[in-house]
Amino acid sequence: MTDAVAEARARAARFAPFLDGLITREAVTAAALSADDLPIGKRLRLERRQLALQVAEGDLAGTLDLTGVTAALTDFADSALDRAITAAISERTPDAAVHGFAAIALGKQGSRELNYSSDIDPILIYDPRTLPHRPREDVADAAVRIGRRVLELLQTRDADGYVLRVDLRLRPSPEVTPIVIPIDAAIAYYESQALPWERAAFIRARVAAGDRDLGQRFLDTIRPFIWRRSLDFGAVGEILDITRRIRDHHAQGQAFGPGYDLKRGRGGIREIEFFAQIHQLIHGGRDATLRAPATRDALAALAAAGRIDPEDARALAAAYTLLRTIEHRIQMIDDRQTHALPTGEGLDRVARLHGLADGAALLDLLRPHVERVAATFDRLAPAPTAAVPHEAGRLADYLAAAGFAETDDAARRIVAWREARYPALRSGAAQSALEAVLPGLVEALAQAPVPLMALNRLDRLLERLPSAINIFRLLEARPALATLLAEILSHAPTLAEALARRPDLLDGLIDASAFDPVGDVPALMAEMRATEQGADYQAVLDHVRRVVGDRQFALGTQIVAGRADPLNVAAGYARVAEAAVEVLTAATVTPFEEVHGRVPGGELVILALGRLGGAALTHASDLDLIYLFTGDFTADSDGAKPLGATLYFTRLAQRVTAALSVPTAAGPLYQVDTRLRPSGAQGPLVVSVDSFARYQREEAWTWEHMALTRARAIYGSPAARAAVEAIVARVLRGERAEHDIAADAATMRAEMAQHKPPQGPLDAKLLPGGLVDLEFAVHVAQLTRRTAFTPELGAAIDALIAEGVFAPELRAAYDLLGRLLVTVRLIAPDAQEPAAAVTRALIARAVMLPDWETVLATLATVRESVAASWQESIAWTPSRT
Repeated sequence: MTDAVAEARARAARFAPFLDGLITREAVTAAALSADDLPIGKRLRLERRQLALQVAEGDLAGTLDLTGVTAALTDFADSALDRAITAAISERTPDAAVHGFAAIALGKQGSRELNYSSDIDPILIYDPRTLPHRPREDVADAAVRIGRRVLELLQTRDADGYVLRVDLRLRPSPEVTPIVIPIDAAIAYYESQALPWERAAFIRARVAAGDRDLGQRFLDTIRPFIWRRSLDFGAVGEILDITRRIRDHHAQGQAFGPGYDLKRGRGGIREIEFFAQIHQLIHGGRDATLRAPATRDALAALAAAGRIDPEDARALAAAYTLLRTIEHRIQMIDDRQTHALPTGEGLDRVARLHGLADGAALLDLLRPHVERVAATFDRLAPAPTAAVPHEAGRLADYLAAAGFAETDDAARRIVAWREARYPALRSGAAQSALEAVLPGLVEALAQAPVPLMALNRLDRLLERLPSAINIFRLLEARPALATLLAEILSHAPTLAEALARRPDLLDGLIDASAFDPVGDVPALMAEMRATEQGADYQAVLDHVRRVVGDRQFALGTQIVAGRADPLNVAAGYARVAEAAVEVLTAATVTPFEEVHGRVPGGELVILALGRLGGAALTHASDLDLIYLFTGDFTADSDGAKPLGATLYFTRLAQRVTAALSVPTAAGPLYQVDTRLRPSGAQGPLVVSVDSFARYQREEAWTWEHMALTRARAIYGSPAARAAVEAIVARVLRGERAEHDIAADAATMRAEMAQHKPPQGPLDAKLLPGGLVDLEFAVHVAQLTRRTAFTPELGAAIDALIAEGVFAPELRAAYDLLGRLLVTVRLIAPDAQEPAAAVTRALIARAVMLPDWETVLATLATVRESVAASWQESIAWTPSRT
């Protein structure tokens, strides 16, 4: 025995009567366990005594940390429960295998965090089709009898104590259901009737004993109903309500000091657990890495994902470790399931068992941790604000005081909501949620540039919702979102329309990560591919549309909130689109090949042009694509339904276009424009790579070569992409028919100006001296000088400036026009000057200028610079070929 263990035993014998009894009877317990014929119940009780002493010694001596302690206790509970189930079945049906009966561990057993004197909280389920039962016995009766025997084996007390206390009240409708529930009934309950807190309990669920395949089937089936992709702030609110009720009910244990409840007290263990679980409920439906059952693991995962402050995570984990350790000390004294600090001499005893001088030293050790937990948890539950008045006159006064000018119209809208004129507002729960969020919502809307317009857009959103409960609860739980929502409704009609179609888009804005740049293309592809295992093609289409919608909405919001450069947002839009093309094309190819096989040596290649090729999309950009295929165009596919190569890839490309463009239940995706293909709209949808090369060398017009300067292969094998991009490079560098490029470009631009005039004074694309003129100037310079070939327009401009072709200010011109285009497509899609000064200020901020007057003046100067560069470009003659 080591000195540390000996010293721990001495403390245990002196300060913990229960442990002292275990030490005294240690030899007797060991001798009894050596017998081979012990009844299962007695063996489990003796094993529990032996384990209790071993764990206590390891804990007190420091050879077991909290993780080791709780793991040992949980492993024993799992084993005891499993052996009790096995015994209960074999006693009734000897030689029968353990099939059709499983225990789902919830609570601390589920998270492998059992404390020294924990109850276990399993749900017992059975499968009527496979449960062993006696002849002519009703299988439901057999399941209940097995369950009762399991309880008897675990809970019976005698001179050796007991095995485990079992609480079955977490099962569905415990007041009316049997103690063991058929699996189908349990699944139906959690799919349709479970309360939010019941779903939250499954954060820590796992199969603990019995038929593990049955238990896992149950958990896999209900997983989508537990981890919901759309945020359920009802569950969050209910957990907060539980905490408030606990604080009220256990008022005597809230004040820190002797008698303080380590579990339920303010700043105690329960609040740490709830803090983690609330954030898991918020984010875990979208991020499976956050579904860690154990509290400290969950805190670490949430911090690593940027969902909570890492310092909060560290502080809460440290507090959890200490509070649980002291909780164990209290329970070791008399083996009682208590969580309250003793008073008087009892507090000193706990302190000394822990190795401290006295109770005062223990309180000093605990106090800073409890205070930090309480302060951190309180941030989740802000104090309620004063209600919005109902009486008409007082409501109008309230709105006027908040900042509404047209109080009568605003009041009529609010009255209409309260009268539940829309289906989304007709339930009592919806009305309750409305009243809870209304004060903050009114305050936020009142700060909008035109409050009534923002209120009316919110009204249209509510009119279209099937239910408003979740969006209200989201705004209640995250008050800052009300201000952001008001800004979106005020400034960005494009985003407001998207939100009306998909209110859950607001879910993605609940934390600062929404304002981070979107990931690279491989990361976005991984997110788009993360559908449920075995998801069908339609589910993949829906999932990609949801991810794209989420990302586009978040990127647009970054501009509204002033959190990102619109040029970076444009690059983000393009990465999202490129990932969607890759994922949906691959998802389309697979089932197509299952029917038609593959064309030997052939594969589909997708070439992006325009803004996608240049990696700078707007919120509303089309995708300019050319479909090509490699290999022999005379070959046939090798599947059950073979097709000739051209027909094969044409049908495949049609399906890819549909996958990218056809709206589904999850909404629209992209408009696909294939008119830049060889021979334009009159040509075949797909051509071979060899035909494409020949066409570009011999037949393509100037405008097609100009488009080719922004070509980029975004789908196909690396070898196929490289081959196509090599063809493009050779064509651009001179392997093409001779044309008067400058004259052709000037004619095209004049025709475009005649047939497609600018929409308004902010049309950064089509205004004279706008982006189209800039693009034409760059492309003409690239083709005539055969240099600076890169699909990204900004990089091409930089290269041409470096070669002395353009003046340095052309890059600043591109940056301003690019930022203005991306912003105006979102904020003022009609390209007219916004009436509201605040919206004009938002645009100025987005284009990185101090005020609206400077925006207009700078735009005029930039247009002159671009127009001059355009004229210089078409006037340059020495290399006109």
